[in-house]
Amino acid sequence: MLFSFEAFATLNSWLGGFWRLILLNLLWTAVTLLGLGLFGIGPASYALATYLDGWFRHGRTPPTIRTFLRDARERLGAAVAMGLVLSAAGVVIGVNLLSLSDWYLRAANHMALIVLLIIGAYVFFVMAATEVRGLHRQIGGALLLGIGSLHWTIIGALAVAIAEAFMLRFAVALFPLLGAVLPFLAVALILRPVLTDLDQAVTAETETPADTPSDPRALTEGHLA
Repeated sequence: MLFSFEAFATLNSWLGGFWRLILLNLLWTAVTLLGLGLFGIGPASYALATYLDGWFRHGRTPPTIRTFLRDARERLGAAVAMGLVLSAAGVVIGVNLLSLSDWYLRAANHMALIVLLIIGAYVFFVMAATEVRGLHRQIGGALLLGIGSLHWTIIGALAVAIAEAFMLRFAVALFPLLGAVLPFLAVALILRPVLTDLDQAVTAETETPADTPSDPRALTEGHLA
């Protein structure tokens, strides 16, 4: 059976997206390693969230390497600080889980770990897609988005876990190519309708014919604060 031109175009689009995800994963890994892990994970995650948000919400696919490196430098100080805060919190929780023996303290730290994972998954998208400023407000916005979309957060986490377990079991070579980008991809898909609806709702409330905002991202600050 012959494929139509539309089928080939669709296949080409999917393959192009797949290779773009691999390149984004490799760039995230490279920037993280260049920053010695602790100082690189924040800028790398911010750049990845920014690119995925522009891609899935606005259909923008600019040159991947140049755009990623530019975004990694865009808010360097804030991204590094956020990465350090999340890493420090993770270390504290990890030490507690290894050292505590009381079940209720371990349960509390497991809950804290879940909250930290939700914040870590969403906070860089809050930084990338909104004009919310300040670490505490960005963390609060991430937690609000994660809890507000809790059912999708759980489904996305399960999908990522199954996909990565499948790669580790049957396609180990794919894990270093896609392992880091898959959680970000899941969050980008979850937030696509949420942030789009939020932008539209805030714009409808505040926009007037004589005063049109140049960047709808700025309007989300008050709703996530």
